[in-house]
Amino acid sequence: MGSAIARWLGLVFVGISWPFLAAHGWYRQRNWLIKLPVVGFVTLLALLYIYFVWQTQIWSGFNTAYPDVYKFSDRKFSAGQELPASGQQAAAVASKTCQTSAVVDVAADLTDFNVNQNAWISSMLLYKLGLFGMSWDDTPFLDNKASFQRGINSVVRRTSAELVDTIGRVRGTSGINSDLQKARGNLQFDESSWYFGLHPFGPKTPTPSYYRAAIANLRSFNTDLGSCKAIFDGRADNLLQFVDHIANDLGSTADILAKRAADHSYGWLDTRADDRFWFAYGQLYASYGILSAAGADFQQVIAERSVGTLWADTITQLQVALRIQPFIISNGPEDSSFMPSHLATMGFHILRVRSNLVEIRTVLGGR
Repeated sequence: MGSAIARWLGLVFVGISWPFLAAHGWYRQRNWLIKLPVVGFVTLLALLYIYFVWQTQIWSGFNTAYPDVYKFSDRKFSAGQELPASGQQAAAVASKTCQTSAVVDVAADLTDFNVNQNAWISSMLLYKLGLFGMSWDDTPFLDNKASFQRGINSVVRRTSAELVDTIGRVRGTSGINSDLQKARGNLQFDESSWYFGLHPFGPKTPTPSYYRAAIANLRSFNTDLGSCKAIFDGRADNLLQFVDHIANDLGSTADILAKRAADHSYGWLDTRADDRFWFAYGQLYASYGILSAAGADFQQVIAERSVGTLWADTITQLQVALRIQPFIISNGPEDSSFMPSHLATMGFHILRVRSNLVEIRTVLGGR
């Protein structure tokens, strides 16, 4: 038995090493006019892979308590409300100022976190090449950060759509804000596109450039809102619709996790469990910031509808969910004592958050 295993391992080693040995033999027989370009190409490829591995493993700016930086509790006015003028401003008859949107700030900063503080992994050339032609998403290696970023982006996309369709305009009496419209269009761009596309107009801008343009669009809207030149319609029905859509998105993710947990409970051998987990984690990470910001932007509605306690409970549940950061993701049976089911655990926390959001939606719509 032992000799059979040794022979099998030997065959595997030969199969893996043969192409490299053949390439080495071919290389030794070439002259320097061929050797030098080959050395340059191999060196460049090695440097690219070092950079790629570094970017996938180092998560710059990652902080599960990042909403604390904004000090939302210090905001005394809902987004879009006119701020009282100071004594000097009143004397000088200064132009009006309004409260900017915390939701817009967080959406812009989350996108900045994805594409400026970190490299956008999904459209990197080596990520698209995969592992010997196999997608990195189908392996247990180097795909966690990409999935996490896509989870964040899904929430920012949802937020940008809500801002365009309802929150950033008075429905029926005002047009769509151009900055928000541009931001939504830029954030909808394909997450995995690289520099070249199959269309007759040649090369196209890579995905991160579109997302960087969206950051500028969001910040431009907030600048206009601060000078009362834009609209933030903080009505209860707008908040209800926003909460409803976030709850639906979380419900879809919980369903994906449940199906994966039920159909592929191979423990640590499930190669897709990690990207499912980290997508869900990114979704919760972004939802924590966006919902914390919405609590500030819609504070008047939340107070009037008496959902402050429910809102605070939701934020607390998000904080608890973000404490789950296993080193290796396991998709084991739920009753396993050896291989845990991290997907089931994450799904449980997502459903807790969703349950609270559904209750908030019910209260907002019941009065």
